[in-house]
Amino acid sequence: MELTELPLDQVRTLLAVVDEGTFDAAAAALHVTPSAVSQRVKALEQRTGRVLLVRTKPVRPTESGQVVVRFARQLARLERDARAELGMDGTAESTRVSVAVNADSLATWFLPALTRVREEPPLCFELRREDESRTATLLREGLVMAAVTSSAEPVAGCSVRALGRMRYLAAASPEFTERYLTGPLAQALTRAPVMTFDRSDDLQDAFVRGLRDGAAHAGPTRHRMPTSEGFLTAVLAGLGWGLIPEVQADPLVAEGRLVSLAPDRPVDVPLYWQQWKLHSPALVTVTEAVLDAAREALI
Repeated sequence: MELTELPLDQVRTLLAVVDEGTFDAAAAALHVTPSAVSQRVKALEQRTGRVLLVRTKPVRPTESGQVVVRFARQLARLERDARAELGMDGTAESTRVSVAVNADSLATWFLPALTRVREEPPLCFELRREDESRTATLLREGLVMAAVTSSAEPVAGCSVRALGRMRYLAAASPEFTERYLTGPLAQALTRAPVMTFDRSDDLQDAFVRGLRDGAAHAGPTRHRMPTSEGFLTAVLAGLGWGLIPEVQADPLVAEGRLVSLAPDRPVDVPLYWQQWKLHSPALVTVTEAVLDAAREALI
């Protein structure tokens, strides 16, 4: 599929439909009729020979549609950068940069990274919080320009750079440790209540498997807490044990508010920065700040 041959009005219309969720809403945003929106999308599908949208409510791009959506967003980014460099913006609106980032990075080192971003060009950030194993999906779907991810395999049309490793420590409150974690740790953790981020969080189970050299899992009582700050608070409260970022755990262990369950068995999660292969001043300045902060904060 030669994207350079795609009519730009059709490409922009497809993007509007995906962003707005329905043909009618896209028509209102583009100030055209719903019939015109439908005709443009059909014409684009005929030109590409692919079905680009799943006609649900809201609509969803197919795998081929994701390619066109990503192209449309990159095209819009290039157009805004060019207008800014030519002094044609005519507004004081900041350039929006969309980034997917995992919760633990967001709660520890990533926000300080954004404070390092140069003031020119003026930027505003749209952050999408997602597990590091799934942030690449948002890139693939064209929903973000860059992502902190655990995948070293670049998404099509993206470049990837290693950021470093985020270190986690297994920890629990002193009261929880005394109540649930007597005896051999590897056995106790298969019975004790455990904190997880969400249903796909495998970090605690992987830690237990490492201790037991087998297919064991953490205990059957699983509390789910989908924020980094809430996860830490729940562990401090004695709701369960869990893997805590070292930068959060160390001072609490020193204060006696947390017990490090296996100080010699930290868990390191590699993180990568993936971004569109696009020369954009906005992306360049954000990438520089993120890489600098990661060098200081990660292993």
